[in-house]
Formats: sequence, structure tokens, C-alpha cells
Amino acid sequence: MDLLMMIKAIILGLVEGLTEFAPVSSTGHMIIVDDMWLKSERFLTEHGANTFKVVIQLGSILAVVVTFKDRFIDLLSLGHFNKHKGGNGGRLKLTQVIVGLIPAGVLGVLFNDYIDDHLFSTATVLIGLVIGAVLMILADVIGPKNPKVETVDQISYGQALVVGLFQCFSLWPGFSRSGSTISGGVLMGMSHRAAADFTFIMAVPIMAGASFLSLLKNWEYMTMDALPIFIAGFISAFIFALLSIRFFLKLINKIKLLPFAIYRIVLALIIYLVFL
Repeated sequence: MDLLMMIKAIILGLVEGLTEFAPVSSTGHMIIVDDMWLKSERFLTEHGANTFKVVIQLGSILAVVVTFKDRFIDLLSLGHFNKHKGGNGGRLKLTQVIVGLIPAGVLGVLFNDYIDDHLFSTATVLIGLVIGAVLMILADVIGPKNPKVETVDQISYGQALVVGLFQCFSLWPGFSRSGSTISGGVLMGMSHRAAADFTFIMAVPIMAGASFLSLLKNWEYMTMDALPIFIAGFISAFIFALLSIRFFLKLINKIKLLPFAIYRIVLALIIYLVFL
């Protein structure tokens, strides 16, 4: 196994892990880094490289499960359904998460092939980075200064649905799932932390589902020769996602979305001027 390939796999895992849940677009960063510097297609083939990116995304999903393990146990437990039957009960319900998942889930299934074939390029990522940044700035400017929803347990079904609709923007590479959903949540009266928590909880089933479908489609490209590369990228993504999630959740109510929006615009400008 070529050491350089392993290093590139670890770097892509690092990029995925650090950016998956920050509102800067992990997909956009991976496309930019891979297309311009690492070029994983050269040692994994085009389909193998796409499958690799799916596998390392699973590392980030596992990091969310570990971070919110108590919340997921509560959501999936039988006691959860009995405890909250007939009312909100002061806790986030699994049905609210499902409501938030439906819009992007439906669109993702309908347009997955089109997105894979036509939207995964540096040019489309730059568009997503800029437009997503504008949405984030609007959320910070227009959103309520004293949000009524301080925690994820106070979210209503209507708010869950609207956040789910905003999540549809993230199907465009570069837009960012967390950027679009946190913005939507803030505009609906949530605190940045509540919107972020709900975003991360929703991310697990929708990312796991998308990854599962992609793996089924490209299973043949996970060869034994490429397995060490996949494992290295998966572990790298898990470790760095675990660190970045905890760091991000501590900061989001303090710094809000504006610094991330500025970063996105500056990054898009640099990439456009230097590489396009």
C-alpha cells in the first residue's frame, strides 16, 4: 500500500470530520481539496473515490451518535413513546425528527443521480458557498435577538417541518446542511444551539440513509486493495468530527453564524481568483 495514498485518505478524512457539522459545507471542501490537490480518482478510480467519500462520511455520522448517544437512546426507547404519548412532555419526539427529515429525504431520492452527475464540481460548490453564506447572514440579522426556543426540547412540529424544508438547500453541494438548517431554525425563533442540536440529530438518519443507498450502488468499488484506504479515512473522519462537534456546540451561541459566512465568502473568492 502506497504511503502517499494513506496520507491522502487521512487528509480527506480530516477535511470531512472538521467541516461536516460546521456550517461551511464538508462536501464543498472535499470536492475543492480533492479536485485541486489530492485527486483521489487517480488511485481509486472515479467511482471508487465517490464511494470513499461516502465511507468517511459514515465516520462523521458515528461521531454524532457518540456525542448524542443519550438523546438517541431516549428517542428510540419504548419508554420514550409511552412517556410522551398525547403531548409534548417537554422532550423532543422521534416523530418531530421524522417530520424534519421528510422534505430533503424525498428530494434526495428523486434527484440523487442528477446531483451526483451534474452538481459535484468546484464551480457549483462556489455558488453554494456564497448563496449559503448570504442565507446565514440574513438569519443572524433577521432572527430574533431573544429566541423563545432555547433548547431542542422546545421545538414544535411546525418548526421541525420548516427546518426540514431549509435542509433541502443542502442537496446543492457547497450549501451546507448545518448552515441551511441552523439558519432556518434561527429564522423560526430558535436559539443557535437549539437549531444546531436539532440539525445534528436529523443528520444521522438522513446521512446514514444516503450513505447506505450510495454504498449499495457502488459496493463493487470497495475492493480489498482499497480497504486500508477506506479504513484510514473512516477513522480520521470519526476522530476529527468528534472533536469539531464538541468544539462547535460550545461556541455557536456565542459567535453565531456570521464568522462562518465570512469565511465561506472569502474561501469562494480565493478559489475563484486562484484556481478558476
